[in-house]
Amino acid sequence: MGFKTILVPTGRHEVMSSTLETAVLLGQKFDSYIEGFALRVAMPVAFATGDVSAMPIPWEAGLEEDEKHSRGLFESFMQQHGVPCGAPTGGLSSSWLENAPDGDQFVGSHGRIFDVIVLGRPGRDRNGPRITTLEAALFESGRPVLIATPSPRPQMGTNVLIAWNCSTEQATTTALAMPLLQKAGRVIVLTVRGGTVPGPTGEQLARCLARNGVRSEPMTVELEGRSTGETILAHAASLNCDLLIKGAYTQSRLRQMIFGGATRHILANAALPVLMAH
Repeated sequence: MGFKTILVPTGRHEVMSSTLETAVLLGQKFDSYIEGFALRVAMPVAFATGDVSAMPIPWEAGLEEDEKHSRGLFESFMQQHGVPCGAPTGGLSSSWLENAPDGDQFVGSHGRIFDVIVLGRPGRDRNGPRITTLEAALFESGRPVLIATPSPRPQMGTNVLIAWNCSTEQATTTALAMPLLQKAGRVIVLTVRGGTVPGPTGEQLARCLARNGVRSEPMTVELEGRSTGETILAHAASLNCDLLIKGAYTQSRLRQMIFGGATRHILANAALPVLMAH
């Protein structure tokens, strides 16, 4: 059991190298198959008017170039990191999916057959990873999403923080993360007082994790004037964690867009990889 199949939507942005690095780090832990495809924004359709009727003309300029660039980036990165190219096998391998449809919707639909989707962390750069891509993966695939930081990390999953808020979303994410938790050297179950919903405590989760061979340290902390998201990231940094397990959007997306929330803050500011699911 583990993350044996990894999907990496590949685009032209500065976080792509770190995203591929994160995918390879995960793949090396589980001898995974890593599949890439060209992630492109769905193109609009223009209309040219003639003597009789309007004729639709798709904006195709640059699409082939984007596909070629993304494929070259993916395949050269895999080659440089010793990941063989070919069909899925029992060991670490990679492959490129040609002629993937445009748009974020394909990330969610194609991602349903993979164990995890790896994406770059969305930022303020309009040409960088998009929040719409991440949300399509979270809400349409039914699979966890591993979010890479803008800068590559030398290791991942040795010192793991579970941001336990007692929610259904966090329970789902923790269960999906079990293969990583079982390989970790240290696991901390962090509960932020005032940042939870009604449900089992962190101590109760720790006892159940132990039944699955995961020794963990429950820890409850105060907000101390910070938001829940700020508190989680501050403790992840102080504890030198290299992976955060966080349920996505316990509050609705609309509410988080208007009022903010832990998910939005972490997506904007995390300096360590984050495994999320909804």
